[in-house]
Amino acid sequence: MRVICGPAGFDVVGAPAGAMRVTLFGQPGSPGRSSAGEAAAGMFRRQKLQPSQRGWDFLAIALSVVAADFNVVRDRSPDGWTREIELDIAVSDPAFWQTQAPELQRALAFLTSDVWTLRFAAGGFAPAKLPKPFRPANDSVMLLSGGLDSLIGAIDLKAVGWNPLAVSQTVRGDGAKQRVFASLLGLRHIQVNPNVQIPEATEDSQRARSIAFIAFAVATATSLAPVQAGGTVPLFVCENGFIALNAPLTGIRLGSLSTRTAHPEYLGRLQSVLDAAGLGVKLTNPYVGLTKGEMMLHCRDQVRLASLAAGSTSCGRFQRFGYRHCGRCVPCQVRRAAFIRWGRQDDTTYIYDNLAKDDADHAMFDDVRAVAMALALAKASGVDTWIGHALSSPFLDREATRGMLERGLSEFRALHGAYGVK
Repeated sequence: MRVICGPAGFDVVGAPAGAMRVTLFGQPGSPGRSSAGEAAAGMFRRQKLQPSQRGWDFLAIALSVVAADFNVVRDRSPDGWTREIELDIAVSDPAFWQTQAPELQRALAFLTSDVWTLRFAAGGFAPAKLPKPFRPANDSVMLLSGGLDSLIGAIDLKAVGWNPLAVSQTVRGDGAKQRVFASLLGLRHIQVNPNVQIPEATEDSQRARSIAFIAFAVATATSLAPVQAGGTVPLFVCENGFIALNAPLTGIRLGSLSTRTAHPEYLGRLQSVLDAAGLGVKLTNPYVGLTKGEMMLHCRDQVRLASLAAGSTSCGRFQRFGYRHCGRCVPCQVRRAAFIRWGRQDDTTYIYDNLAKDDADHAMFDDVRAVAMALALAKASGVDTWIGHALSSPFLDREATRGMLERGLSEFRALHGAYGVK
């Protein structure tokens, strides 16, 4: 599928009439077109933030990827999953970005399991210069999702003296808690979302959403005073190593069941692009070597964590269950296991609480069964057999990552043991 993305009026000479067209940073403009990024342009304008031009370009690339991910339905691909997506994107410096196309394509292929072809053309979005832009003095940027890991990250960063500007990608059910966390922790905070509008059915897997979240934070970072002065700031992506690596629990849990939004390889490939672009941003996950339980144990403000942890979100099906934790998906099981490792009461309400119930909603649910199968394989054949090829990436410290994965399985084992899952 060919997807053409740019500001209103942008098109590619000779492009087929059947190509999908996406208006960036504006309304669709006509029936049959999609759009993305209008809310982001408005947010930056209202906040009087002025990202660098390459910051805008990187955001345009990310929004184009997300719009294509929403629009191109996997069921229509030959194997029912892998899509071939050609993206034409309007940017301010097409010659430079074309040099980065191979690395971007590799990063996206790793992220979404699709085949991507990126081409760049002149005519990218260039907002009017603000007469008196606001240059925040923050020394860093962080992603604040409303999840438990980003909450711990925010607590820890403040505790050791960092002053991050928190960027949130708003999703229904989490916007209010993002604001509460930011306020209680004294964080400067902005919220934005891709604002993708499409004319037809949406692809459900949406594996590419994380690139927009990161791009919002990158663009914001380029507006900071330290970056404008020629410096580099960290962009903290706080995710426990077990979920960041997301090794498939069983041999058949691939595709949408093994997302890679914080995987070291994905972040590493994006970092090489950010470096080449001179954007002054360093992607950093301080918790890549820790399990979620270890993050909770080592949090630098245990009192604050105890008061806020239950109000955070971890569930992979949070919206589907009326903004409540299901208790049985893999992220919920990781969360519940982490609370056990932490050794404190978990006051989260779970719809499916007793995982030992041997029915389709509890112990026999696919994700519960997958964790049980992983534990059984590791016990019978050794943890290396379960890990398989998950450590093959050159971006990983193999021994440290192996140890973290083994400890993550131990946390799962304690959870399933507590409920008597068989």
